[in-house]
Amino acid sequence: MAKLHRSSVKALPIFIGSALLAAQPFAAQAQTVNQDLFDQIEAYSAEGQMMMNQAGGASQFSDVSPSDWAFQALDDLVRRYDCLKGYPNGTFRGNRALTRYEFAAGLNACLQQIERLIAETTADFATREDLETMSRLMQEFEAELAMLGTRVDNLESRVSFLEDNQFSTTTKLAGEAIFALNAISPARNRPDINADRLLDDADIRNGERVLFNDNIVFQNRARLNFDTSFTGRDRLRTRLQANNVADWAVRELTNEPRYGFGGSNDNTVDLAHLSYRFPVGSKTTAQIFATGAGIDDYLTTLNPLDNAGQGSISRFGQRNPILRVGGQDQGIGIIHKLNDNFNVSLGYTAGQGADPAAGIFGGSYALGGQIQFRNDKFGVGLQYINAYTTGRAGLGTGTGSLAGGLGLNDPTFISPVTGAALATGNVVSNNYGLELLFTPSDRLFVGGWIGMSKGIVIQSGTADVWNYALTLGLPDLGGDGNLLGFVFGQQPRLAGSSANLAGAFRGTNAATFDRANLDVGYHLEAFYRLKVNDNISITPGLVYLTNPGHSRVNADMLMGTLRTTFTF
Repeated sequence: MAKLHRSSVKALPIFIGSALLAAQPFAAQAQTVNQDLFDQIEAYSAEGQMMMNQAGGASQFSDVSPSDWAFQALDDLVRRYDCLKGYPNGTFRGNRALTRYEFAAGLNACLQQIERLIAETTADFATREDLETMSRLMQEFEAELAMLGTRVDNLESRVSFLEDNQFSTTTKLAGEAIFALNAISPARNRPDINADRLLDDADIRNGERVLFNDNIVFQNRARLNFDTSFTGRDRLRTRLQANNVADWAVRELTNEPRYGFGGSNDNTVDLAHLSYRFPVGSKTTAQIFATGAGIDDYLTTLNPLDNAGQGSISRFGQRNPILRVGGQDQGIGIIHKLNDNFNVSLGYTAGQGADPAAGIFGGSYALGGQIQFRNDKFGVGLQYINAYTTGRAGLGTGTGSLAGGLGLNDPTFISPVTGAALATGNVVSNNYGLELLFTPSDRLFVGGWIGMSKGIVIQSGTADVWNYALTLGLPDLGGDGNLLGFVFGQQPRLAGSSANLAGAFRGTNAATFDRANLDVGYHLEAFYRLKVNDNISITPGLVYLTNPGHSRVNADMLMGTLRTTFTF
């Protein structure tokens, strides 16, 4: 049904008045009504059963044309009010004389239609009772309304001030500061072990066992992230960082006791990260790094403990060490979402991409891919990384035993098998990883990974390195935002190598033809993150290492921290 137009309501009295004037000449006829007139009215009622209005308006009547003097008035009444109908034969008979009865019938139909339209269009209007109630409430809450008006004025003033003094319309600032009180148990060699099985001859100096520094230290790391968006879907991240979390001197024996928030630039401010992330279509995200790239920025992990400020306290407990192999500084890669649960990713990172002597493709690199599935309860990821390192850096994982990192001994090393020196120290590696995560509830998750690296020392031989870990977390234990976490596993360990590499890796003995780590050591970690408020958390944690460097020559180590993290 057509809506009632305000202009049409205003024009209605004019129409009614005109119709009454037109009806006055028939007053005398009404006084001499005869049977013929009643017959005509009765016939009109019988044959004037109203037809349904159509979009044609007055033009639907066969005997009405646009040239008729009353065409526009009739067209408006039919279209706007749907109250004047024609005869069943499709005619209107506009030139026929109008009786008062006919006029009354037509006028009544139009008035009823107008009433219905008014009722429909004003059904939601406030009534007088509503207005009286509102007036009473306004008087009752007059003081509160005045206070609210003042607060709105103050807010408008503050918004104006912030708009005038805001840092940027496109950039957000996020920061993190870590205060850490760190300690390690006295690191020493066991005196009851045969000296031939020492990890490094340097560990015996002047015929005495070496004791390493074990003083309690207070260290820090501070980061400022400037995240800029130009389209609302992209992100340019610029990170400034200062830190002084130096590694323990026991790295002469093993790379195992390292913190997840470790690293030191003597608290000078460096540009630690510069990247740009942007969408490519609706399902693909690309990211380019000028500096600070990690292959894990593309091959994302499933581990909820992978966070240096809020998660695992150890470097090993964050992610599979194969995600640290090769050269990683500059990078480019994509993550493509196949559907709500599956995604695939590819990434390439270079270790000396800014150095003209090596460039993006001439130095150390890591090229990796991953396919990952995840839903509310379960996640699994498969990774493959091909990596290359120059010099004598080995795999470059920075975790596990020295031999497990394929770090080579003295450059003049002579193979006891071939009698020849190593051709180069360059290492190519093929790295395979499997990661799992099971989340049966919001208060429990269990995960882990296994990683295998097949290293090839150029023109010299091959070596196999294995690692694995099991993680367990109890979120919100003792309060919202808290986390009790555990990590158990084996850090990278040299499982075997070619005969002509016997004794070639740091931590192995050429005199005894060591081609693998002779023992197995385990990593046991526990920590509890206590959320003080939305911006501060305190995390005490311990890491216990058995047979450090995967050698029983070394006494077990206990590494601890009291980490306080501020976020803003």
